[in-house]
Amino acid sequence: MEHDEKLARFRQAHLNPFNKQLGPRHHEQEPNEKAQEISSDETVPELPAGEPEFHFSERVMDLGLSEDHFSRPVGLFLASDVQQLQQAIEECKQAILELPEQSEKQKDAVVRLIHLRLKLQELKDPNEEEPNTRLLLEHRFYKEKSKSVKQTCDKCNTIIWGLIQTWYTCTGCYYRCHSKCLNLISKPCVSSKVSHQAEYELNICPEAGLDSQDYRCAECRTPISLRGVPSEARQCDYTGQYYCSHCHWNDLAVIPARVVHNWDFEPRKVSRCSMRYLALMVSRPVLRLREINPLLFNYVEELVEIRLRQDILLMKPYFITCKEAMEARLLLQLQDRQHFVENDEMYSIQDLLEVHMGRLSCSLTEIHTLFAKHIKLDCERCQAKGFVCELCKEGDVLFPFDSHTSVCTDCSAVFHRDCYYDNSTTCPKCARLNLRKQSLFQEPGLEMDA
Repeated sequence: MEHDEKLARFRQAHLNPFNKQLGPRHHEQEPNEKAQEISSDETVPELPAGEPEFHFSERVMDLGLSEDHFSRPVGLFLASDVQQLQQAIEECKQAILELPEQSEKQKDAVVRLIHLRLKLQELKDPNEEEPNTRLLLEHRFYKEKSKSVKQTCDKCNTIIWGLIQTWYTCTGCYYRCHSKCLNLISKPCVSSKVSHQAEYELNICPEAGLDSQDYRCAECRTPISLRGVPSEARQCDYTGQYYCSHCHWNDLAVIPARVVHNWDFEPRKVSRCSMRYLALMVSRPVLRLREINPLLFNYVEELVEIRLRQDILLMKPYFITCKEAMEARLLLQLQDRQHFVENDEMYSIQDLLEVHMGRLSCSLTEIHTLFAKHIKLDCERCQAKGFVCELCKEGDVLFPFDSHTSVCTDCSAVFHRDCYYDNSTTCPKCARLNLRKQSLFQEPGLEMDA
């Protein structure tokens, strides 16, 4: 009997939440209604005094059954073709607009819309096996393995969904596009132009007008106009030509012509093709400033400060013939600017940018100090290659890169600057050599042979 009482109390405390007939309506009967008969095996005896009585609310156990847990999960779509998916996307967008702002239902609808769009994109661009390398119009495309979604296709101007789409990048000009857009590319790789014809357009925005382009995009030949119908015409400040919105994304770049003529580094809007070309050319030393604009050195003080380039060229012969300098690889300090140890005339846009920001002068000063320390203090071989002023024959050992010296352009002899200009503008060493040659030709035997 005691066992039956415990079983009855257990059943009363653990009512079946799925049995809705045992809800409060069952217990809240009218006074004149008769309770249903219960079998003798399930009769609930009265609880003895002192036993706790269990009271249950309307929701006995909240298992979350108010939600539709048996509905189709998000991402499982019954739509099997593109048309059905597009219809589902439109319905989902309409539902998002009708739902309250920032509500949970609206957030769930946005997630569902994303899944629908991904599914639609997957049907349009199936994940089939693509070759790792593609060669097209001098582009060398490599298939990317990155799953980033921050890239944009340079051809169709849409986002590249790296999770479900195959995309390629050109190793020469960094042109990015979907695999389905590869065969639509019409512009050759700009890296080939950089390799074969590395030069800048040095006329400031050489505009010829839309009529010279037949009112079409300079790249893809799409009809354009300044009114934006059928497509907006956007001018490239580098080439002066007009492009459509697919070929001109309003990218900003420094224009070389404005730098060398006006010392103007304000970025301006350029087309995608011009932007890639300028990015590849930024470190190439192709500008002869003294020929293009010799007056620039008179008006830009920063350019005068990098005269240390000439001193570095005079130091180069010491390092080439010095074993210790070759082992220390001192010339590698200028490996990013190889043209600095070849000539003092060529400049790149990167050089001029750093001159404008004041960084190049500081960098050259540090390298100049390091090189001079090796030649004049650290290396005995380099010290032995110094000069003595042949005019005054006094003072310390001279080097051609010293600021107080003058160097003969014919024999490379070094003198004190004051001694050289006070005595004569003619090198005494060259004068002695000329006298020796004249004396040799004045001898009878040599004169007849001549």
